[in-house]
Amino acid sequence: MSKVWMVTGASRGLGHEIARAALNEGATVVATARSADAVRDAFADEHYRLHALTLDITDAEAAKSVAAETIERFGTIDVLVNNAGYAELGFFETFTDEAVRRQFEVNLFGTMNVARAVAPHMRQLRSGLIITISSVSGLVSNGGGAVYSASKFAVEGWMEGFAQELAPLGVRSLLVEPGMLRTDFMDGKSASFGSINIPDYAEAIAQYRAFVDEANGNQPGDPKLLAARIVALAEQGEVPSRLVFGDDARQWAGAKVDQLRQEIAQTVDWG
Repeated sequence: MSKVWMVTGASRGLGHEIARAALNEGATVVATARSADAVRDAFADEHYRLHALTLDITDAEAAKSVAAETIERFGTIDVLVNNAGYAELGFFETFTDEAVRRQFEVNLFGTMNVARAVAPHMRQLRSGLIITISSVSGLVSNGGGAVYSASKFAVEGWMEGFAQELAPLGVRSLLVEPGMLRTDFMDGKSASFGSINIPDYAEAIAQYRAFVDEANGNQPGDPKLLAARIVALAEQGEVPSRLVFGDDARQWAGAKVDQLRQEIAQTVDWG
């Protein structure tokens, strides 16, 4: 019997590739986005196992409704892919308070809304897998990524603990931490930049924007390969707690681990 997947943010980018990879493996996929029509347009060539639904993940009641509709129609949700999100890219002081809160509203609280809607069903069945798309920026922060990283650091802390709460009840969890993927994540469809002009940062911001513009469309990571790996892992009985994907992500994460080890060692004699 084919598994039932629910994928958020499935109209484009990594979410689209994950949904397509799951379909290719015979799964039934409930693919959501803020516009169901956008999902249908993205999967115009797919058949009856794809079901597009509208979902704004910041609407907790809508998340519950989509989960309930999926369970009523297909009997279960075997795999949840919490993928929807976007990036505020730029220097912290150039963002309004509203923009920072919106980043958390989507990336953290929206992701929590969907997990809260699906987890009770999985707990009842003592089965299921929650895949949370984080980022290497949830492990490593840098200038220009402070706000986005803050939201992903929060996702990491929440899911690291939540996964331990779910595990004794038979619900598995996988945090996915990609490096830079060749999607539209860094263009205006997904990324947003600060709106407050601060002359002290002008030169650094110009350099950062140039980096983003050059990287957009030239990222080293292949989203199709990551999607295939995620679907393959979902078929295994045991899954790792984390999947760090891409040479860049492994390099950055490894350097952060080395830095932490060094800083911890330096504090040994402080007492």
